[in-house]
Amino acid sequence: MSFETITLQKDSAIATITLNRPDRLNALNEKLLAELAVALDDVSADSLVRVLVLTGSGKAFCAGGDFRYSDVKSGKTALEEAEDMRNLYSDIKTGRLPPETSSIFINLMKMEKPTIAMVNGDAIGGGLDLALCCDIRVGAASARFSVGFTRIGLTPDSGGTWLLPRIVGLGKALEMIFTGDFFSAEECFRLGLLNRVVALDNLKNETMTLAKKLADGPPIALRLSKIQVYQGLEMNFETALTVAAAYLNLTSSSRDHLEGIKAFIEKRKPIYDGT
Repeated sequence: MSFETITLQKDSAIATITLNRPDRLNALNEKLLAELAVALDDVSADSLVRVLVLTGSGKAFCAGGDFRYSDVKSGKTALEEAEDMRNLYSDIKTGRLPPETSSIFINLMKMEKPTIAMVNGDAIGGGLDLALCCDIRVGAASARFSVGFTRIGLTPDSGGTWLLPRIVGLGKALEMIFTGDFFSAEECFRLGLLNRVVALDNLKNETMTLAKKLADGPPIALRLSKIQVYQGLEMNFETALTVAAAYLNLTSSSRDHLEGIKAFIEKRKPIYDGT
């Protein structure tokens, strides 16, 4: 499929989705979200893809919703007409995030293969939430992060209030949400929001090296491990142990497990085929 607002590339077992509206700092509009949904479904269903990398083109990762307030300031557009995202982020009848929008964030987080956000620049509002939905985040040292919503009198609605406390802790999450302030990549690394911080010119190499390492790993074990972690956030310890035992039983009967043992004995790198 040909896309206009994103790109989808597949290199061996690694898929890369790039938000591609650099002139709008990759801000989210209806078309981008629709294309992103299609791309995520494609990657999720492709058994040859083992890892997804999500990034942005140009200076930003994603500036959040496409609110054209610069046009309002110049008098080009009326305030009431400036919010391109109004219908995407608000269903007046139900008061809920429209399912076609919420499914993107849900599908990204629940994708049964590792996901990496390669944060090349600012991640704001819904853009920050897209990064938070990924399993691992590698950020450029120059990138900045902001919840954004409360700066313009809105509440976060694309997962941030659920994700942030689980990643950075309750107090810091509330500070980020209440203030809407920008946080540097270094501070986000200290908070655990970023797994790694690297120079911008080394960001792609660092991220793809990590992606390749994950792509070379045992797909079944990684998939079931991810499921355990996310399900574990919503279950008690005893239930988590029961689930862990069941998944261990599944992986112990896989060919990948035998390959891992053989490779260890033979002192070589294992070659996992996902069976």
